[in-house]
Amino acid sequence: MWALVEDVVIVVGGPRTGKTGWLAGRVLDAPGAALVTSTRMDLLDLCGPLRAARGPVAVFNPAGLGDRSSTITFDPLTGCADPVTATERATDMLAAVASGAGGDREFWDGQARRVLAALLHAAALGGKAMAEVLGWVADPDTAGREVPALLRRSGVTAFEQDAMQFLTTNERTRSSITSSVMPALGWLTHPAAAAAAEAGEGFDVARLLEERATVFLLGAEEAQTAPLVCALTGHIAREARRLAAGRPKGRLDPPLGLFLDEAALISPVPLESWTADMGGRGVTIVCAFQSRAQLLARWGEHKAATILNNTAAVMIFGGTRDKSDLEFWSTLAGDRDEKVATTDEHGRVASRSVRKVPVLAPAQIANLPAGRVVVIRRGISPVIGRARMAWRRRDVRRRARGLARVEAESRRHHRREAVRTWADLQVERVLVVLAARWPARFGEAAARLRSSNAMFAELRAIRSTDQPEDRPALIEPADTPHESDGREQR
Repeated sequence: MWALVEDVVIVVGGPRTGKTGWLAGRVLDAPGAALVTSTRMDLLDLCGPLRAARGPVAVFNPAGLGDRSSTITFDPLTGCADPVTATERATDMLAAVASGAGGDREFWDGQARRVLAALLHAAALGGKAMAEVLGWVADPDTAGREVPALLRRSGVTAFEQDAMQFLTTNERTRSSITSSVMPALGWLTHPAAAAAAEAGEGFDVARLLEERATVFLLGAEEAQTAPLVCALTGHIAREARRLAAGRPKGRLDPPLGLFLDEAALISPVPLESWTADMGGRGVTIVCAFQSRAQLLARWGEHKAATILNNTAAVMIFGGTRDKSDLEFWSTLAGDRDEKVATTDEHGRVASRSVRKVPVLAPAQIANLPAGRVVVIRRGISPVIGRARMAWRRRDVRRRARGLARVEAESRRHHRREAVRTWADLQVERVLVVLAARWPARFGEAAARLRSSNAMFAELRAIRSTDQPEDRPALIEPADTPHESDGREQR
């Protein structure tokens, strides 16, 4: 089954059901640039080397997963001198720590968004750093002396009004707003995250698209670094949308792929609007969630419904145990007519009728075999198919065999070196014994061999310390073209 590049695809499956393995295949087949989010190293390790055959591969790892350093930095203040960008950046950062809709939460989130947008705008206008934004939130007195003066440089007076309202309001209200803003800045206490957010050359989205690069955004499941991942995702997607407006037919060609694994955990971008708009701009969206309940918890009932309505295809892996989710997917699969015969006491057919039964009962969805998925595609009846895992692809298997050969040759080389070293030491010991008995005859040979063995041991030690790291921070483009079997299953 195929999906158009402009179609939104949602994948639903619990942990270890195979959704990441399927998603890796879509990343490898992406014809243009790709942005990939994940909470683990699987997608980077599997897709990074093969994607490097098409273009540069960059890593943004504010959580420090797998001791992998970031190869790019992203300052959240980038572009915030523009009022619209400042508002969007504040929205993205707060969305990553929002606790969902309900009660007066939306009111306080709205207040926090206005305040954080004003502070980001002020910091960008004044050439400040994110650490000073955190200081302003924590110390309103200092903010009262610095922020209004900076915001007067802006042509938008609403920012100064929002900041002054926050700074002059009563302590209880200010405390409630502060408690909503602070989680979005918690990453500043995380050393790896703070280093990944240092001001640098900036992130060139136009170059990313031109070179068909791949950016891996790695985030831990805790919300501390999620605001950074969400902010960079939003920055790349919105800048790509802006660039698409100037392209022929208003769309990117080849398209930009947004592959958002565990989107609800680390990158809860505004999918309710993106799923309606991005496809027509040449931006392909594929999102993976653990359950529909997770979608509801993060975006709320109404936004989650909008996201699902805008989705062209949903893939449901087995293993779900949530009754509400199972009944929802069963309802989407529809009903079928089943003929029922009623018999009398003698076993003869007394009447025949037709009743409606689910095409897929909730229990059938819950108990799907490993690797099987229910696909609910717009315009066709639901089907049960097999999700093809990326590690079964020919190009992935070919690379795995190559790595296995290299590792085997390396082990053989080390064994040969060990045997050679052992043999040299044995010869040296024999010569030492002989030199002690016949120094005139064997003394010089023993000294030369001892010196030679010491020199080679020192060279081996130097070589072992100078070996390059097995996992480079930036994977450069390879010289060989990308190879694929040309098939794509969705």
